[in-house]
Parts: sequence; C-alpha cells; structure tokens
Amino acid sequence: MPSVEPADIRTRDAEVLIIGAGVTGIYQLFRLTEAGFDVKLLEAGSGVGGVWHWNRYPMARFDSESYTYGYFFSKELFQEWQWKERFAGQPETESYLNYVVDRFQLRDRIELNFRVVSAVWDEADCRWQILSSDGQVRHARHVVAATGLLSVPFYPAVPGREAFTGLSYHTGSWPAEGVDFVGKRVAVVGTGSSGVQIIPPIAEVAAELTVYQRTANWCTPLNNSFLTSDEHAKLRESYAEMRATLRQSESGFLHRPSGKMTFEATSEERWQLYEKLWNSPGFAKTLSNFDDIKDARANALFCAFLEHKIREIVQDPDVAEALIPRDHGYGMKRPPFVNGYYECFNKSSVSLVDLKTDPIAEIISDGIATRAGKRVFDIIVWATGFDAGTGALLRLNLVGVDGRTLRDHWADGPQTYLGIQSSGFPNFYFPGGPHGGGLGNLPRSTEIQVDFIARLLRYVRMHGYGRVEAEPEAERAWTSGIYERAKQVNTAASSWFLGANVPGKPTRFLLYPGGQTDYSRAIAELTGDKFSGFAMSEIADGEHSGQPAEDALNGSEYKRND
Repeated sequence: MPSVEPADIRTRDAEVLIIGAGVTGIYQLFRLTEAGFDVKLLEAGSGVGGVWHWNRYPMARFDSESYTYGYFFSKELFQEWQWKERFAGQPETESYLNYVVDRFQLRDRIELNFRVVSAVWDEADCRWQILSSDGQVRHARHVVAATGLLSVPFYPAVPGREAFTGLSYHTGSWPAEGVDFVGKRVAVVGTGSSGVQIIPPIAEVAAELTVYQRTANWCTPLNNSFLTSDEHAKLRESYAEMRATLRQSESGFLHRPSGKMTFEATSEERWQLYEKLWNSPGFAKTLSNFDDIKDARANALFCAFLEHKIREIVQDPDVAEALIPRDHGYGMKRPPFVNGYYECFNKSSVSLVDLKTDPIAEIISDGIATRAGKRVFDIIVWATGFDAGTGALLRLNLVGVDGRTLRDHWADGPQTYLGIQSSGFPNFYFPGGPHGGGLGNLPRSTEIQVDFIARLLRYVRMHGYGRVEAEPEAERAWTSGIYERAKQVNTAASSWFLGANVPGKPTRFLLYPGGQTDYSRAIAELTGDKFSGFAMSEIADGEHSGQPAEDALNGSEYKRND
C-alpha cells in the first residue's frame, strides 16, 4: 500500500460507492441513481465493461445468447440495440455496455483508473474509507463491490515465469492494441474457456503453436450465427415473453428441456438427439439434453458420443486420446464452446503437450522446459483462468469491525448471508460474488441481487438506518446450507466452482447450488418485508436523505420488477 502525506490525498464522499463497471456494477449504478441516491462508481480500468473491457483476446465472446445476456430493465433499450451475432464477440459487448452508460446518462458518475487497494470500516463515522493505488481516498456510507466472479487472472506458480524475455500475456488482461501472432512461435498454456477460444485464431497465422494442456475439457460447437432482420423483429416483439421466460428459468436461458429420459429412448433415438444437440447453439447441449443428463449412467452415454466426435475430427489417435477428459463427466465443469478447436490439431504447425504426463519444469528465457525437453517461443499466452468467486473481493483488503479482515474471516472459505453480505463488514455488499449465482446465465442471477440491494438500501433510507450488517447466525445458517446442498452438485474435483484451480485456496463451493428462481424464492422467504437476518441501527436525524419515505419501497423500478 502506498505511503502518502495528507496533503496529497483528494477526498470525495458519496452515499454509496460501487466498485467495478462491469455488467453488474453498471446495473447497480442505474438502479441506485434511479432511486435518488448520491452514488458513484469506481473502476480500475480505462473504460467500462468489466471482463468485456479486459478480456480483449481474439475470439473472446459470449456463451450465452447475446439477447439473453443483455439488460431487461428497459424495453426501449432492448428494442433499440440490435445484436449482430447470436453470441456476441468482445468488441460488440463492450460497445453495448458503453451505449447503456451513455443512454442512461451514467458516465458522469463513473470514475475510471481508480484501482482500490484497501477498504477500511470506520465505526465512529459509520462509513467506509476507500484508498486507491495512487493514494486517493473516497468515503461512503455504503459500498457495493461488483468486482466480478471471474475477474482476477490466475497465473500458476511455475518456476522462472518472470525470466521469459519474449512477449507474455494473460487472456484476462489483454492489451487494447492487440497482439501480432503472424509467423511467430507461440505457446498457449491452458485449455479452459479462454484457451479453447484463442487457440484457433492463433493457429491460423502462427508459424508454430504449442498447446500446454493440464486438464482436457468436453468442448462442443458454439454454433454461432449472424442475426437476420427477421430475427431482430421477432426479438423486439417477444420482449415481454422472453423476459418472463428468463425469470422463470432456473438457468436464466431460453433453452427448453427435452422432456425425455435417456433409458426410455432407443439407442437410435439417443444418437439422433445427441446429433441434434451437437448442431444446436450453446447451452442447448446441457439444458435441452435428456432430463437425466446429470445421472452418471446417462451422462456416460453422452460423453461416449462426444468422444466419438472428437476421434472423428482429430486425425492423430494419440492426440485425440489426450483431448478426451477422463476425470469428469459432461457438465461437471462449465463446458467450453468452440469454433474449430479440435480441427486445429490436424495442422502440422500445431502440437499438444499433456502436462499430466510431461509437466512444465520451468520457464526459461527463451521458452518452456518440460520433463521431455525445452521448446523455444516468441510469445507465451497464459490462458490459465481466474481466482474465482473470492479473488477480487480479497484483493480489496477489506478491514471490518474491530480490525478483522475479510481474508481472515474467509480463511476457510467464503461465509456469506444470501451471497450478498458477510457479518462483521457492515454496509458492504457483493453482488456477483460467492454463494449468489453463477451456475447459469450470470447477468440474470446478479440482476436479482442488484434489485434486492436497491430495495434494501431504500428500506434503510426510509427508516433512517445508518448501519446494516448480516447477523452471524443468519450467515452461519446460509453458508452451511450452501455447503450441504453443494454435496448434491456433481462437480469435477479440479473445477473453479470449488476454487480448486488455485493451489492453496480453500476447496469450498463458490456458487449458489440451485437455480435463480430457487435463489430468488429463498431470499424472499428468509428476509420478508423487514429484511430479516440483517441487523440495522439508526443514525442521527437529518443524516439520511433522498426520495420521500412513502416512495422508498414503491418506486417505479420496483413495480416494474414485481
């Protein structure tokens, strides 16, 4: 943390500060602005968009249909913006989020290039002190950390990583000016969602591409397409129906279940459905599969089909074998979707290193050394994923009541109430963090959390409360319930769902183990009209301000979300 003199510190206060200008942070800013709060947003980057600002690597794109990922709080917005592709790429998504910020006049409330390095609770003043990396200070009664589920790039602890003298990049922090791979010797380390997206475009132009794979994944075609004018017209007409369907869907997608069971179908019928799914867009492979796809025996049959497809595409049987997962079934990790990924391995310029049999020994000045020998590279791309769920929040270096840090409080894994607050950290909220969503279409679950926080803060303002804190017993009950229910979720042992991709991190389930309607129902039943589970206390008369009390729970935005 930088040492600064008081004279060098510029202080600006706000009723509410939001950290992070991604999909969730922008929506929270809109909701609280609409409700009349003095609210500002702090963003570490030079522009808005969150992961869609940072993840600029070639072929970065949605695995949710564009029109189901975007916002639904405004019918006019939905009908004004025309997505070019069924699954939008990074540039289009970043443009969309900038359009939203300008469309609703939010830009003046956003402060860019403000990287938070600490947040300290002041009990006497009942507010948070936020410090930036360059020594600036902000104060706020409430802080909403919309820092993202997958926003902190993870680098494996490989000896010598800093010794490499060539160019090195992480997919989660890509340079805005892009990277020239033409004629270069390139290594891509990692074959998760970002790795399998970036590998095909690199393979098209690189002189040599070596893929270092730790864990094979069940990859299936994304089956993207451009949206036609007729499709745009149908989308505009179906706004209300689509919005209702997405709210009623546990996953937040439009894909319909098949209504069929694996072993009630003949072998021929099963194969026909599998082929149809292979050629269907995105998460249809999971959500429109046989209804018992999570059953181990049923899942094994679908995996056998996928294995057949991989062997059919990849010409070298040894490479094909290395690309077939043997440690998990389909859906036990969030499945990556691809365009031409397996076909890459038929190029003479592309090779695969299986790190389970030939692990990396060290990074050297001009390349990568494994047990079998060394390879020389001009560029290394680290597609090694993220410190999911808790990573971004812990980087805020939160200090709560009595000097207790969030890092200590979460030493054995996250402890939360509703996936929104932790006890000992008053007036601090984290939509999109651990235990609140993430198994489906993420913006649809964080939408529930943002709306809940907006209602909570209106209730607080209406009653003149200045301090809101999750009760320890409520936190214990919610957290133990999460971990107990998570035992029923068939998750790969190495999945980031558990934080298992980061050595030394507590292996705890980081998401909400049910669907979004289940989550919405749970928080409504637990909190009721008076937000049970949160301890609230008053502040001095006159300190609260904003819209009249009678409007606090009945604003126009609340009625639209009823």
